[in-house]
Amino acid sequence: MKKFILISTDKAVNPTNIMGASKRMCEMVEQSRSDSKTAFAAVRFGNVLGSNGSVIPLFKRQIAEGGPVTITDKRIIRYFMTIPEASQLVMQAGAMAKKGELFVLDMGKSVRILDLAVNMIKMSGYVPDVDIKIEEVGLRPGEKLYEELLMKTETLSSTDNHMIFIEKDTPFTREEIEEKLDILREAVAASDVENAQAVIKDAIKKVVPTFREPEEVNKTADSASEMKALAD
Repeated sequence: MKKFILISTDKAVNPTNIMGASKRMCEMVEQSRSDSKTAFAAVRFGNVLGSNGSVIPLFKRQIAEGGPVTITDKRIIRYFMTIPEASQLVMQAGAMAKKGELFVLDMGKSVRILDLAVNMIKMSGYVPDVDIKIEEVGLRPGEKLYEELLMKTETLSSTDNHMIFIEKDTPFTREEIEEKLDILREAVAASDVENAQAVIKDAIKKVVPTFREPEEVNKTADSASEMKALAD
């Protein structure tokens, strides 16, 4: 049997931006294909250390240039995994794939990005905020202060690998997914350069039920279990 493995992200959990929402939509598509001759599955996990777009190469470059090291918000937290860990777990999840599973990888504890920046400056032989400044530059559009915990046991089933779980949400049917795709197609066709962002975002909200505005999430971030767990 042929297999198709979608690489998803923790940002697909209650997404607050187009990237996360598009990943969630892709998950929904593959889950609806459980009757296909091809085994479709998705693997959801957080940030991969050292990969393209990772914050560590950015911090290294900023430190080498004498600073400042820039972070969007000193409260922000993220989940991380190494490249070998991520690749091995994705391969193992792929081997398990049978029909429309949404695999979730255990990312362990979250990391405060400020702590990461401080430690990298110290490891480079400098004193944070003395030799190398740390500056807040503000959250980017659609950015959350925290990514929501992937390991919510009430929504997950275990597998033979203690690091890999299966999300137990109810998949959409092929017909329901096609209706959602039609909404997106119509939005793209109806948009132009001036209104494309607003039109497509409105369509995304219609087709991804869990989409949330970032401001809604961030204003209650201090009371979120993910933020409290790190504080404890």
